[in-house]
Amino acid sequence: MLNLAVILRESATRRPTAPALTYEGATVTYAELDRRSDAVAAALRERGIRPGDRVALQLPNIPEFPVAYYGILKAGAVVVPLNVLLKAREVAYQIADSGTRLLITWAGAAEEAAKAAADCGLTAVHVAGLAGDPARSFAALQKPVSAPLPLHGTEPGDTAAIVYTSGTTGRPKGAELTHFQLYMNADIPGRLFQLNPDDVILTVLPLFHVYGMSSAMNLGIRFGACLSLVPRFEAGRVLAAIERDGATIFDGVPTMFGALLAHPELDRYDTSTLRVCVSGGDSIPARVLDAFEARFGVPILEGYGMTETASTITFNEGPDARRVYSVGKPVWGVEVQVWDEDGQALPRGREHVGELVTRGYHTMRGYHGHPAATAEAFRHGWFHTGDLGYADEDGYLFIVDRKKELIIRGGYNVYPREIEEVLYGHPAVAQAAVVGTPDGRLGQEVKAFVVPHPGSQPAAEEIIEYCRERLAAYKYPRIVELRDTLPLTGAGKVAKKDLA
Repeated sequence: MLNLAVILRESATRRPTAPALTYEGATVTYAELDRRSDAVAAALRERGIRPGDRVALQLPNIPEFPVAYYGILKAGAVVVPLNVLLKAREVAYQIADSGTRLLITWAGAAEEAAKAAADCGLTAVHVAGLAGDPARSFAALQKPVSAPLPLHGTEPGDTAAIVYTSGTTGRPKGAELTHFQLYMNADIPGRLFQLNPDDVILTVLPLFHVYGMSSAMNLGIRFGACLSLVPRFEAGRVLAAIERDGATIFDGVPTMFGALLAHPELDRYDTSTLRVCVSGGDSIPARVLDAFEARFGVPILEGYGMTETASTITFNEGPDARRVYSVGKPVWGVEVQVWDEDGQALPRGREHVGELVTRGYHTMRGYHGHPAATAEAFRHGWFHTGDLGYADEDGYLFIVDRKKELIIRGGYNVYPREIEEVLYGHPAVAQAAVVGTPDGRLGQEVKAFVVPHPGSQPAAEEIIEYCRERLAAYKYPRIVELRDTLPLTGAGKVAKKDLA
């Protein structure tokens, strides 16, 4: 048996008085985190949540997130993390698709979450930070226990979390991640950069995202380190937290490293406690990596992963064994090959670019409720990443492009098809195509090309506002270009490669 929450119980047993979380100067010890998550588990059981039931968790990086997360797991239920920026229609879809029975949300997202719950007929909703309604508060979802609560005896292959992602077509799909998979993705990367109980991890990556959940929170708790929680990335706030909490580890995405470098008052902050940084989510530009390492005096270790792999596939093996600009080698127990379009493995060398495919303990059970999509993703027994790259002569992997149309805006995944569906709901839009366009600050910006219906003359600003009201803030297009026609392929599809 293996319940992922054992990583918390073991750290609490070894170091009960050690800090598990710091948040705006306040500290939560391991014993307290273990006790509070026990209280959540007991309350969930009292409310009829059974092993395997889904509980949605829509919180920013505040202490209530790990309290609820490990409480859900202790009860044997499945965590469904939801982005706090989602609009009602997006939340409603993920609640319904996952079969969520109870939603834990945050005061800042409560209005959209309430609309979503009403649309789905979900009545079990609890809100962290809510004033004036004790019955719906997060505090009401905690039943104190007198002794440590036994963890539900889940099997290693049981689903621990359903994390939503998308391909390039259709609506988001929930990747089923197992207890064993998440445990290994906390254990192995932490060993590679020698995480220890004295480390303080600056945790600004969203915990509802697989990168923050797996490679920051679970990893830190597994090794008894302290998580310095920052709810939202602001360069000044992150620098202040590094200084205040003595952060030694910083996990980020490329845009974060660039923003820290560019902060006008960088020199006033003491960041000398940092010993290593980890970059993922996208390839970090060489100029950013070089400048950051020179200014901060710490190495940036790159890795590569996906939601479907929870998240690590490859990683650089520590500061002394890394290959600069590479995403590293496959971690223990993971295989990666580079395939051509005929499904044949390519030899090593930068001239041999193909799709990266992978297999091992790290891959998801499948997309929840979508067997056809699961079968498509696991063709020939390997998970197909949709990313293009090559392996050098020593086996280090380099990502060179994305086979899919995925847009990465400031570290967030944005899926064109989802935005196009919203655009087609506008009464003046006849045709629409969404692509990513280079952006110096965010990496990519979302750009929409729109062909209006004959006789319609919508303004670009009108279309942007229409999308803004229906999509999360990181998704809606900031640039809209009106055209008379869109370029088409011979098969009649929009030729996005011809859009610029």
